[in-house]
Amino acid sequence: MSRVLPSLSLAAAMVVLAAPLSSAAPADPPFDRQVGDFFSNTGTVLYVIAGVGAPLLEDGKTGKTHSLRALDALTSSVLVSEGMKSLVQEKRPDTNSHDSFPSEHASSVFAIATVESAFHPKQAIYWYAGASLISASRFTIHRHTVGDVLAGAALGYGIGRWELSSRRGLLLMPFIQPTNRGTAVGLFLSRTF
Repeated sequence: MSRVLPSLSLAAAMVVLAAPLSSAAPADPPFDRQVGDFFSNTGTVLYVIAGVGAPLLEDGKTGKTHSLRALDALTSSVLVSEGMKSLVQEKRPDTNSHDSFPSEHASSVFAIATVESAFHPKQAIYWYAGASLISASRFTIHRHTVGDVLAGAALGYGIGRWELSSRRGLLLMPFIQPTNRGTAVGLFLSRTF
């Protein structure tokens, strides 16, 4: 009996020590899921900060107005998206919540991309590429369907264009300086006597 007790204690100690090693530790998510999570979370925050903040650094005297316009387009897209979500109430692919349509991430980043691309045409490819990556990440991680994302992107683009066509913005009108509606192009004829 004395010989059995030490072996049972040794076996019990080995089981206790090995239990954490043998329990199934959660595996790292696949690489595409990790990339999608980054773009949907940290990447979106960085993109929005850059979209609203970059004009303050790059645009001199018009920087404040350009930043306010980007913020106005962002805010407008969020409000319209939220309104549509409450009306449509489409179920999300990954949960039971009914707030999938349209993708608010896509509408927000495409609104910013549209405004920033108008102010910085040489950077347009980067703004739209960033917006596309963030939008694609939403269905990569199964938070939205492709239709949700495409509708959100179209909504954001439309709101961005509406923002740019409005003389003083959409929501932040008291704070936004009126923009010139463009320059006249044509011939100027003069006659001197």
